[in-house]
Amino acid sequence: MKIAIDAMGGDHAPEAIVKGAVNAVSQMNHLNITLIGDEQKIKPYLTNSNNIDIIHTDEVITANDEPVRAVRRKKKSSLVLMAKEVKDNRADACISAGNTGALMGAGLFVVGRISGIDRPALSPTLPTNDGKGFLLLDVGANVDAKAHNLVQYAIMGSIYTEKVRGIANPTVGLLNIGTEEGKGNDLTKKAFVQLKEAPVNFVGNVEARDILSGSADVVVTDGFSGNIALKTIEGTAMTMFSMLKETFMSSLKTKIAAGIVKGDLKGLQGKLDYSEYGGAGLFGLSSPVIKAHGSSNSRAVFNAIQQAVHMVEHDVTGTIKTTVQSIDWEKGEQI
Repeated sequence: MKIAIDAMGGDHAPEAIVKGAVNAVSQMNHLNITLIGDEQKIKPYLTNSNNIDIIHTDEVITANDEPVRAVRRKKKSSLVLMAKEVKDNRADACISAGNTGALMGAGLFVVGRISGIDRPALSPTLPTNDGKGFLLLDVGANVDAKAHNLVQYAIMGSIYTEKVRGIANPTVGLLNIGTEEGKGNDLTKKAFVQLKEAPVNFVGNVEARDILSGSADVVVTDGFSGNIALKTIEGTAMTMFSMLKETFMSSLKTKIAAGIVKGDLKGLQGKLDYSEYGGAGLFGLSSPVIKAHGSSNSRAVFNAIQQAVHMVEHDVTGTIKTTVQSIDWEKGEQI
């Protein structure tokens, strides 16, 4: 199996990317990784080159680039060349911690969509109280959506959760302003009706305050609401730990207490870090494409690689394709 990785994407590239890749090939059998980026910047961190190849390029898509324009103009960039490795069947999957919009553009224009999927979804796995986690989609690939898009998100999310995360018959919830049927706007009302007939384990509406408690294994929403929910969760976690730190450093007594519970606090912080689950999958593309967090360290990169490997091994893309093409979308039922 071969994974292509944009070595220049992310806040800590290329060091974190290369170290994560080296760790992955040392622990995963039959894995080959192609790193795309500036060879002179990559090699200092390449402590083990076994099963790792480099494609050199000094062109990079930055966070400040306009995504679609950058993909079209910077054809020799590390991100675009990474996607081309997948398109030309030289890699089974690809990973980037770089510009999210550009990765989405490269996914659509270079890798290509699964036939029948109107809009791919960006889908991270987020933590829950019980440590099980849940999949949230979409979190920003598409700001607007139609009801049948949410149904497709539910199908893709269910397949990934069952195949990769090992959760049998995963529950699917629709993010809404109340749990009662009939709540919400026109989109959620139509989606609710269609999800009841879809080939998923739909459990109804779920509220944002309940999703971290594990109210559903898969939570679907439009990209606008999903991105707000994701950023709110991120911001709340950051603020909470900032407030805890300020409290613990406020006096000698609290500093002593901080020393006693330091290990427990680190464990809690790790539990809230969704990069521990890997990256955000771009579901609906013809091959696995993973968006690692922009601030990914080497461990997060390793987890994203492991996620991509599992998606390839369990043929998540093929299963999504088969399932989606077996549905009559006008009637909302399987053929």
